[in-house]
Amino acid sequence: MTAGLLLTAPQQATAGPPNLLSNPGFETAGAPGADMPSCWSTSGWGDNDFTFATVPDAHSGTKAMRVSLTRRVDGDRKALVTETTACAPTVAPGKQYDLSAWYKSTTPDVSVTVFRREAATGNWQYWTDLQNPPVSAGWARTEVRTPVVPPGTDKIAWGLSVYGVGTLTTDDYALEEVVAAPPQPTCSGTAQECAKGRWEVIPAKNPVRSMHAVVLRNGKVLLIAGSGNDIAQFDAGTFTSAVYDPANGSFRTIPTPVDMFCSGHVQLSDGRVLVMSGNKGYPSADGTIGYQGLKDSYTFDPATETYTKTNDMNGGHWYPSATILGNGDVISFGGLKEDSTGNVTAERFSAAQNKWLPVNEVNQTWSYWGLYPSMILMQDGRLFYSGSHTFGNGTPGTGASIYDYDANTITDVPGLRNKDQRDESASVLLPPAQDQRVLTIGGGNNETNPAANRITDIIDLKQPSPAYTAGPDIPLGLVDTGSGKRPQTGAEGKMYASAVLLPDGKVLETGGGLHDRADPVFEASFFDPATNTYQAGLATDPIPRTYHSASFLMPDGRVMSVGDNPGNGTYAHTVSIYTPPYLFKGPRPQITSVIDTQWVYGDTQRITVNRPVAKAELIRPAAVTHSSDPNQRFVDLPMTVDGNNIDLNVTSNPNLAPPGWYMLFAVDANGVPSIATWVHLGGPSALAATAQPPSAHEHTFANEPGTPKPNPAKRDSVPVAPAVAGCDRHYGTASVCVPTRFPAEVKETPKARCDWLAAHRYPQRMKVHGSDPLRLDQDRDGYTC
Repeated sequence: MTAGLLLTAPQQATAGPPNLLSNPGFETAGAPGADMPSCWSTSGWGDNDFTFATVPDAHSGTKAMRVSLTRRVDGDRKALVTETTACAPTVAPGKQYDLSAWYKSTTPDVSVTVFRREAATGNWQYWTDLQNPPVSAGWARTEVRTPVVPPGTDKIAWGLSVYGVGTLTTDDYALEEVVAAPPQPTCSGTAQECAKGRWEVIPAKNPVRSMHAVVLRNGKVLLIAGSGNDIAQFDAGTFTSAVYDPANGSFRTIPTPVDMFCSGHVQLSDGRVLVMSGNKGYPSADGTIGYQGLKDSYTFDPATETYTKTNDMNGGHWYPSATILGNGDVISFGGLKEDSTGNVTAERFSAAQNKWLPVNEVNQTWSYWGLYPSMILMQDGRLFYSGSHTFGNGTPGTGASIYDYDANTITDVPGLRNKDQRDESASVLLPPAQDQRVLTIGGGNNETNPAANRITDIIDLKQPSPAYTAGPDIPLGLVDTGSGKRPQTGAEGKMYASAVLLPDGKVLETGGGLHDRADPVFEASFFDPATNTYQAGLATDPIPRTYHSASFLMPDGRVMSVGDNPGNGTYAHTVSIYTPPYLFKGPRPQITSVIDTQWVYGDTQRITVNRPVAKAELIRPAAVTHSSDPNQRFVDLPMTVDGNNIDLNVTSNPNLAPPGWYMLFAVDANGVPSIATWVHLGGPSALAATAQPPSAHEHTFANEPGTPKPNPAKRDSVPVAPAVAGCDRHYGTASVCVPTRFPAEVKETPKARCDWLAAHRYPQRMKVHGSDPLRLDQDRDGYTC
């Protein structure tokens, strides 16, 4: 249902008095000489022509505020509650507030914009946009509920922003505290489950050696293996995928046309999965040739469970990135070409043309981004390279940067610690996406093979010149270095960790290993973006989950974990399911109806719930591999509440929520989520088709990141060592990874190295190809140890 239908008639506020605003109707004039009424200020930014005026065309009383834009290139203008102690209302962390105003407008480009003050510093900052009220020729009332007030906030200010040419008149503002007390949680499991959650290993086994996991729009899971890092299957042309159906716990093997081992993948706006590149060839036995990337590209249709070929990419990209843009296009960087060199060509898949564009139609910086570079879409359409990648060192410079496709520039951002030990780290856009904060977790380096670190770094991309700052260390867990589990100590952390956005707004961090493809860490924790703290000591997955593992959110609010492919070449076919503590807090809320599952940007959509909820959000389904899912995001849906009927306000900005299918969750005040309902976000729903949707409301975040660095000259590729995967190819097969460099605690003697290999269950006698750089063939019989 559209906002116009919902809000043109007066509605009774669900929160009680008093109105916490001073001078809500502009009736009290400002101080002598002031050009605005008392407790109101002009605000805004950008290149535009505008006027502010107090006018007699009031909803009640004698005055109203009129803001007009007659020319706009960018930016917005708004009458804002004055950010002073006397005027800005005091709020309490953990509470929610209903904001309302009467308005008339000639443009849909209007947004309810809220700022908050940090109590400790007194500094004001943008908080969030809540709603896009529709065009209204007569007086209409807009009402929306804030998210829970973050810790450390003592005051808020707000107003209606105009960011399109037109006129907005407002009057009779109100801000009222939501006074309903949340129900007390009850524990429906054991005390341990209610505090730490529960893992269980399901009876069914994953039939394929999957490296890639995609949650499909029907709730099933696509698991892609290709050759499964098994050279025997590659030589036999045996390439596999499977679809898991959580409704009955079954797996179905899917014919797979090429070796999609270490491909890239992303969900397209129509729900198909775009799978790009993969493995053209394994490294040679003598180690002179490395992995080789495919040009091939396919889409997978969840309805038919079949692959369909697209046109080829412009080059091979073994380990490519894949990021969906706000218009539904996909952009991809990095990886290895057909000849094992590093690919410097940016690739763009056109959603409108359903094909990869020629090189000359794609902006090129000729930069090498490495393998699986984590490229996260920002709210203004630029890409943030978080510094997370797979294999080797990070990019030259600071290790993290902002890429502006339109300007074709790369600008480094500072602060990422140990940038060359972020191999197989995880990065996530923290909940909600509107906050534009990114967290990186752990990592190591497969070439030097130190113990993985505990480092987390956080960057706020709303800052004019954003920089990473130190986050809390990953909690310590138990590690098995080959002789049984022991407690981690000191700086020991993890690489290959999974980071999963949960519907209660926290991040589950689970799995990982202490060294490259070895030494699993049994630890799980929650990261809370509201407090920037970890909750340690959760239940842990009983199955090791290191290299080629994946964890991801299911529509029922649980987390599924698959895979583990250590250096000895084995693979874990067991599947684990984690039930978070929030599912042991009593009955979960239910979404009893959704009027329309086809959503449009800037729309208002009505749902009905069976009892009060505190928030609702869209979570983009997973498409994860190698700790990397740069498209994972949690988009807040501000609510207008009328009993059990809730109007959800959808962002007008497709860069915050790229088009596609999403899981819609409703969550109560105790963090208990509903089962998700699938909705499609994109172009206009049936009821919204007759109304002009608002434009994207973009902000001037990260507008002073520094000077872009020079782009390299046009080139075909960059050299990449065949040992980029961190494996010494003189031993065994390509499916077995004897480390080029053993962990530091292993003495550089044949016996110590052989003992390490035996403790980690490597084949007892591996063939030596050519020379013996690690001195593992002491009796010179052509086999190790």
